[in-house]
Amino acid sequence: MSENVSGPLTAESIAGAAYIVAALLFILSLAGLSRHEKARSGVIYGITGMVIALAATTWLTLQGAWGTGHGLTGLALLAGAVLVGGAIGLWRARVVEMTGMPELIALLHSFVGLAAVLVGWNGHLEVPALSADLMAVHHAEVFIGVFIGAVTFTGSIVAFLKLSARMKSSPLTLPGKNAINLGALAAFIALTVWYVNDSQLWLLIIVTVLALGLGWHLVASIGGGDMPVVVSMLNSYSGWAAAAAGFLLNNDLLIITGALVGSSGAYLSYIMCKAMNRSFISVIAGGFGIAAPSGADTEYGEHREITAQATAEMLSNATSVVITPGYGMAVAQAQYPVAELVHQLRERGVNVRFGIHPVAGRLPGHMNVLLAEAKVPYDIVLEMDEINEDLDGTSVVLVIGANDTVNPSAAEDPSSPIAGMPVLRVWEADNVVVFKRSMAAGYAGVQNPLFFRENSQMLFGDAKQRVEDILRAF
Repeated sequence: MSENVSGPLTAESIAGAAYIVAALLFILSLAGLSRHEKARSGVIYGITGMVIALAATTWLTLQGAWGTGHGLTGLALLAGAVLVGGAIGLWRARVVEMTGMPELIALLHSFVGLAAVLVGWNGHLEVPALSADLMAVHHAEVFIGVFIGAVTFTGSIVAFLKLSARMKSSPLTLPGKNAINLGALAAFIALTVWYVNDSQLWLLIIVTVLALGLGWHLVASIGGGDMPVVVSMLNSYSGWAAAAAGFLLNNDLLIITGALVGSSGAYLSYIMCKAMNRSFISVIAGGFGIAAPSGADTEYGEHREITAQATAEMLSNATSVVITPGYGMAVAQAQYPVAELVHQLRERGVNVRFGIHPVAGRLPGHMNVLLAEAKVPYDIVLEMDEINEDLDGTSVVLVIGANDTVNPSAAEDPSSPIAGMPVLRVWEADNVVVFKRSMAAGYAGVQNPLFFRENSQMLFGDAKQRVEDILRAF
């Protein structure tokens, strides 16, 4: 006769099972978001997983609330947090524009970091009953979690300020900045050892202040040209901060999702660094983005201007057209008339394609989302490596709001701050029309000699209006 050892289902076991289901849905969400065709299902998987996670947490809190005033307090706090957070989230989702998405995401990362700091402090103030060995592990979790969360918090705030133009995008260059960063890391390691052996509150205060300062300095030292990598890296930091909070709260879902976000963000940052010919370690350490002293005052000659009517005639006579969008297209909300322009040209038998640089815009995939929003077919939206070889035989390239990603200095000027960065080689086409509001430099603060090439012409004004003028000229 066999003995039943399974035991009754408890609230914790049911919630744990729900967390595993939610974690699997998050994994499916990441898999879906990796391809245009499956992105919508990926979003649905993610939303479903989060609903299950919130429902399980709420139900677990309800189970602990019956008959205990402490549980009822927890339930009230949970309900208040969900209502306030949900209201703020819905409000921001309704009012934010696509141009504001990069800074919004950076700001959201700061909330994750702040939450990890608060969870870490709570872990210090309410110490669980553990053995000596496990207590040392707990102290290490508290200290490391607070450090990662604080770095993420201030780093994300600086990224938000830079991306929203509330702070200069140029890098901060303090004397001995590398020594400052290395010294802060060495101090953190020493303080961690000290805290594990003697968990004094003042040590936690010191590491919190140290990490807040380090996060601010790391991101402030990175120039505007590398900010897309910074946003991706902060996404990774927020994941590790969430995982650290999961260990402190003994929450498997936080650990799994935090590790997913942390590892995927780090890998995306590595891919972007390769695409920009940057050192992964140097970028996250603030080693790039420093303006080169030479080449800043180079005279490139006079630029040439073109009208929308002349651009329409040029496009009518073209056999192949490549469009390279950038952040300026997002600012002007020009994706819809651009999509109509593509439709008109394809009906005339013109081969039209898009060339997307890996860091076009200020967020990975920024341009792809805009074009998908305007119903541009996926099969004509190509990555930089797929389109670069064809630019030499292209009749016309339309550069709509892009700047640094089409800058010849990256390939031809070793003294340029963006030297070595792979770019779209649009200057190899027969004709280039650049849509810009002015002759101002790009986000990296580097002048673009493309504007002065013999085969380049400038079409000034709002990109949306200029494209609509071209459509009317047709």
